[in-house]
Amino acid sequence: MAADSTGATGAYAAAGVDIAAGERAVDLMKRHVARTRRPEQVTDASGFAGLFRLDTAKYKDPVLATSTDGVGTKVMLARQMDTHDTIGIDLVAMVVDDLVVSGAEPLFMTDYIATGSVVPERIAEIVGGIAEGCHQAGCALVGGETAEHPGSMDPDEYDLAGAGTGVVEGDAILGPDRVREGDVVIAMGASGPHSNGYSLVRHIVDGADLDLFSEVPELGGVLGEVLLTPTRVYAKDCVALTEAVEVHAYSHITGGGLAANLSRSLPEGLDARLDRSTWSPLPIFGYLAREGDVSREDMESTFNMGVGMVAIVAERDAERALEVLTDRGVPAWRLGVVTSGSGRAVLDGEYRNT
Repeated sequence: MAADSTGATGAYAAAGVDIAAGERAVDLMKRHVARTRRPEQVTDASGFAGLFRLDTAKYKDPVLATSTDGVGTKVMLARQMDTHDTIGIDLVAMVVDDLVVSGAEPLFMTDYIATGSVVPERIAEIVGGIAEGCHQAGCALVGGETAEHPGSMDPDEYDLAGAGTGVVEGDAILGPDRVREGDVVIAMGASGPHSNGYSLVRHIVDGADLDLFSEVPELGGVLGEVLLTPTRVYAKDCVALTEAVEVHAYSHITGGGLAANLSRSLPEGLDARLDRSTWSPLPIFGYLAREGDVSREDMESTFNMGVGMVAIVAERDAERALEVLTDRGVPAWRLGVVTSGSGRAVLDGEYRNT
């Protein structure tokens, strides 16, 4: 993790960049990064790049997959709550759970943090969350950058982004071309809104004059803390599921909701018919809909509604898939089935207990 540290110390400090703080932040984050080390990593003494040896003996036709993402305006909520140790988990989840949709195993990540003023302890908390997310995903955090941007960002303002790389066997790439009529759609439960829809969340909070620090009995906790619940990291679970059963496709349910994202994993001529009665959306979604007077249509086109990842599997493997996920502690259920159609995911029925 390098700090943006070009220029003379005195003049640069006068311009608002604290080189010493950047160096202290690097020292504080080292112990977090060390937790993510994989045996394929190669030490680069200069620290300018992260090196990773691809185990070509393991693959006949290795194909690299890459993804990049951020956390969006959930960062603003983290700042309001002064809670910075989980937002990095969100970042990793947004990246690695896109990678596994192709069937790839996430190998390593890099991160980028921009801030108005480097507060070493806060940067270390953020990176600690990123390291925890990488640990959950089984990938290495091989490098990154922390940049101080005085003048363009407020002193307590920050944003973060990341990029990840994975690998998949050439003949094992998952996607719409593998999906068949009669396949079963398996839902994996979300931990909350994950990292999507937070512009609407903040609009609801502001419009309804909600107190982020208030206890909300129906949510079982403080509103802001519930909204900051880290995104579930599905990467290891998806890799394990792919090894155990015949998975044809995955869909990471992010911005745009369940139907829009799942449609991307369907071929022309096939639909996914999804049954709302198979699950109850998490309480936070009903709370937001009520407080913001948001229609079901708008909720479903913005939030995951409690489904963070979807697997499309061969019908004969559906029960085994549910067993694998349940044994790994992932809430999972039969969400629907693939039928003839026009390449859409369609939600039918009414939610359970709503």
